[in-house]
Amino acid sequence: MDRNQGRKRIVVLGSTGSIGLQTLDVARRHPEAIEVVALAANTNVDEVIKQAHEFKVRHIAFGDERLAGDARLAHAHGGVSVGFGQEGLLDLVRLEEADTVVNALVGAAGMRASYETLACGKQLALANKESLVVAGDLIMPLAAKVDASMAARRAAGVCVAGDVPAATSTVDAPGLSGALMPIDSEHGAIYQCLLGERHAEVTALWVTASGGPFRGKTRAELKSMTAAQALAHPTWKMGPKITIDSSTLMNKGLEVIEAHHLFAMPYEKIKVVVQPQSAIHSMVEFSDGSVKAHLGTTDMRIPIQFALSYPDRWNAPVEPLDFTKLGSLEFYPADTETFRCLDLARHAGAVGGTLPCVMNAANEVAVAHFLKDACGYLDIDGCVEHVMEAHEAEGVQKVESLDQLAELDAWARSKAAQHLAARR
Repeated sequence: MDRNQGRKRIVVLGSTGSIGLQTLDVARRHPEAIEVVALAANTNVDEVIKQAHEFKVRHIAFGDERLAGDARLAHAHGGVSVGFGQEGLLDLVRLEEADTVVNALVGAAGMRASYETLACGKQLALANKESLVVAGDLIMPLAAKVDASMAARRAAGVCVAGDVPAATSTVDAPGLSGALMPIDSEHGAIYQCLLGERHAEVTALWVTASGGPFRGKTRAELKSMTAAQALAHPTWKMGPKITIDSSTLMNKGLEVIEAHHLFAMPYEKIKVVVQPQSAIHSMVEFSDGSVKAHLGTTDMRIPIQFALSYPDRWNAPVEPLDFTKLGSLEFYPADTETFRCLDLARHAGAVGGTLPCVMNAANEVAVAHFLKDACGYLDIDGCVEHVMEAHEAEGVQKVESLDQLAELDAWARSKAAQHLAARR
């Protein structure tokens, strides 16, 4: 198939997780527009093989290198290539036939895949928060280069499936040229609210939060909360790590840092408001007092589909929101005294450099311990603060490379594990 015509050809990294499964459902609903060319997961062999059969995929990979000898992979299907470990994942990103990479990998493991996607000049549909939180200083310049390359191809009359027609792009709003499409609901909402607007006239980005399952509770009440209780999100169905982050408001902190990088917006103009119904996915405020709000059904297939269809809009994957049944819309300030992770993340973002990397690693370790009942709920923000303070005492560095970030990530994880072990 000629890359200049036909379907957008996508690689789905993290195909067995929540975002990956919903991405494949979008592809299933729009076979005329999307071709899945590669799939990757960490360990779920049976599910990936099932997906590969359904979508007739010829390339799969697994993050866990120990699966190299798994007998099940000998029966994937005819002509399939199987990769393992980080290089196996990156080989999928580098596939010549791929136009777009959907990065739904969880945690810091997804950063290198995002970097490689843009380094290869491909479109990145990003659900991996750590790519921008930790490596935004490296990722966004690459995205700008891909955007410039797209513009050059358009000027020469040559376009590929991942390119965005010039007439649909916003001229002076950074990050809106299509090379990097955010998949999450909040940034997807901001993206759409900014289309056609002047960057200089934006006075605030309002990132909405549901408040999670513990909204209204005190720190004393949070002390005894269990993982099962934290995983009971009131409005969204997500993976375990992001659900815990939602309950602590760390997820909003990560999204504030992402918004800073994605939309070139100073932190003082990025605000968080609790909107319990999760009907408003985010808002943009302008200099004349006008506010654009993005409303819709609480279903991740909507932002996933927009990231893949942009600048077009395909038929809705879900029933549209019925405003006659919505009832009231409530707004509350975020309780940062009770849920301290939001302010910790804001501080990390404002300081910048390698502090967000350290913060993110400590949070991943603390959340993993909490999910295994190896620490208390309030130990999460305590652990993050401890590791951040240790890094600031040693000296925050300028972000220079992925290898540098990997070294600091390992240091922070070790520091976090030691801290949590000492509290047992």
